[in-house]
Order: sequence, then C-alpha cells, then structure tokens
Amino acid sequence: MSPSPSSSASAASVLLVGVDFGTPHFDGELEELGLLAQTAGLDPVARLTCKRRAPDAALFIGSGKADEIKALAAETGAAEVLFDQSLSPAQQRNLERHLGLPVNDRTLLILEIFAQRARSHEGKLQVELARLQYLSTRLVRRWSHLERQRGGIGTRGGPGETQIELDRRMIGEAIKRTRERLEKVKRQRGTQRRQRERRDAFTISLVGYTNAGKSSLFNALVKARAYAADQLFATLDTTTRQLWLGGDGDGPGRSVSLSDTVGFIRDLPHGLIDAFQATLQEAADADLLLHVVDASNPAYPEQMTEVQRVLAEIGADQVPQLLVFNKLDALSAEQRPLQLQDEAEVEGRQVPRVFLSAHTGEGLAGLRERLGVLARVDDRQVVGKTPGAGAPLEAHPG
Repeated sequence: MSPSPSSSASAASVLLVGVDFGTPHFDGELEELGLLAQTAGLDPVARLTCKRRAPDAALFIGSGKADEIKALAAETGAAEVLFDQSLSPAQQRNLERHLGLPVNDRTLLILEIFAQRARSHEGKLQVELARLQYLSTRLVRRWSHLERQRGGIGTRGGPGETQIELDRRMIGEAIKRTRERLEKVKRQRGTQRRQRERRDAFTISLVGYTNAGKSSLFNALVKARAYAADQLFATLDTTTRQLWLGGDGDGPGRSVSLSDTVGFIRDLPHGLIDAFQATLQEAADADLLLHVVDASNPAYPEQMTEVQRVLAEIGADQVPQLLVFNKLDALSAEQRPLQLQDEAEVEGRQVPRVFLSAHTGEGLAGLRERLGVLARVDDRQVVGKTPGAGAPLEAHPG
C-alpha cells in the first residue's frame, strides 16, 4: 500500500478495478472503493469494471482484461492498482508481474485505514493482529528478496526456503504475543462490564455502517468531543460516556451508559472482526443498540443488511434495537418521511425507528424521550419486539 498523506507530499495515483460476478449489490461506479482510497490518502485517477462468471485462477480477471488495465494505467499515470474484491496471494503476485505495478485489494486497503486511524493501545493491538494474519499468507510476495536466495534449477528447498520459514515463524510468534495482549485487554473490559452490571447500569451502544453519523450523534447526545468527520472510519476506538435522561411525569430520570463503536462496511475483513472482538463485545453485551442509518444514502437498505450480518457474526443480532435514521437535514422535503416515528421490519421482527439530524439537532429531543422510556422498562427484551403488524422498510424514507 502506498504511503499515507502524512508520509508523502502528494497522494499516490491509483487505478480502481471492480469485477461483477453477478452479486446483487455490485458497486458499478466503485464509489465506496473510491472513498476508501481517498480515506487512505490515495488519489483515484481511473476506474474500470468488468463482468465475469468466476474469478480467473491465475490473474483473477484473465489476461485480456489485465492487458487493458496495464494500458489504462500507463495512459493515466496510475502508480498502483486497487481491486474492490479480495485477491488470493497467487493472484496478487501474478498480477504484479503482469502489470509491472503494485497491486492491492480491498482487504489490505481497509487494514491500512484502520492502521492509520487507531489511536488507543487496544485499537493498535487489534489492527496489528489483523495485519499480521493477512501478511502471514503473503510472505513470498512481501519478501521478494528471498527469491534470490533459492537453489538453482532442479533443486527444491535451499537457504531461501529456510528464510521464508523463519519469517513465517516470526510472524506466528508475533500473532501469538498480540493475541495474548488482546486477551488481557478483553479481561479488563469484562471486569468493567461486570462493574456496570453490579451498578445496574443500562447500557446503549451505537452501531451502524461507516459514515452514518454515529460519532456526531454521540457528541450531540452527551456533549462530548469525540472525533467526527464526513469520511469512512473517522473513529475506531470505543468511547463510553454517561448520558442523563431526564424524568417526566411518568417516572424519574436516570443515567445510562452510551458507547460509540467502530463502523461496519461491506466485505469487512474477517480478520478485523476477529481482532476487534473485544471492542465489538460492547455491542453484544449492550441492553440496547442504536442502529444509526444514513437516511440520505440511496443504498441504505443494503448497508442495514450488512450491519445486521456483522451483528449476527459477533452474537449481537438478538440485542434489542432502535433504528435511528440520521442526516434528515440532507433530505429534500419530498424525501422526508411523513411520520417521524414508526416501526420497521428487521430480520423478521418489528423495530421502532426515529428520524433526526445529529447535525442540526432536529429530532434529538424525541430520541431522548424514547430512550428515557426504554431505560425505565423492566422487561428490556420487549424493545424491538413490539407486537402488531408493521409495514416493511420502504426503499427510501418517505
């Protein structure tokens, strides 16, 4: 991966490539990949998409399309080629030899962004583990100097093979050490959760697709200064604050624990999900999830589906949810919903939803009121399981 802006005066130019294998949500414009590239400090100078029935075993895209990519890279001055799908180590190595350029995939790009954004000790450990796991399968490609150490024609093994095994062993030991350190952090988090449970603290976690506005909503609710920006993965580290929900005529107010967690994204590398298990455990152990949705994004139904998939993977899919459709200020009057409170069908259950703008503050009072009611409910499992018929989520709010 090319250097980030902090280590380079100008962004490295990159050619984006996407292959449609008939998947239902193929990004034909490569918009999300382009945003990811820009977030990593790269400059997308060209985009190319194609269709295939199945990946080519050697070059992923076939030699003809590889020649087309090579010509387009030369024409646009691209210094790197970035694929929207994951490549096998052999495909990556073969493409680099064919194109004469560095080739990377979506997985490494996301890992690079996470490495740039991690700030806490725990976050850095999590990213380090995921990167080590990724690189452990690509030793031959990453350490090309080892090829010069191999034996001659007709031989197998040799000094180069020994060096590769040494590198593999070193990475294996580093993975083991990092896992042990993360396990210690996980135990510490478990102790903190048990302390909150003894205090009978009602815990709420913000989850959602990256750039849905979770951190902005977090700041608006608790008057915090967590980093928030209009970019993918603006924050990686979990931040927890106390949120006071004032009382009304129906009952006294109370303080709840509110956590902002890492955003999800399509094809999030499995190694990252494993590595961030300690952080994502906040969502799995929460009493309520605020599933923040970017209402202004036309692809929000697909983003919601991806969030639900990751929640199921970390064991948080049965945690009660409240859908929060954010960025109401970015919608036109025609796009705005007719009702500010409704229910939506998510994974076969009725989930309450609210509409607001964390940026302007519109709808925040209604969210606070709803949270105050939910926090006072004795049987917390009724949240998101309201009986009765509810209309399925429409293609766009309103």
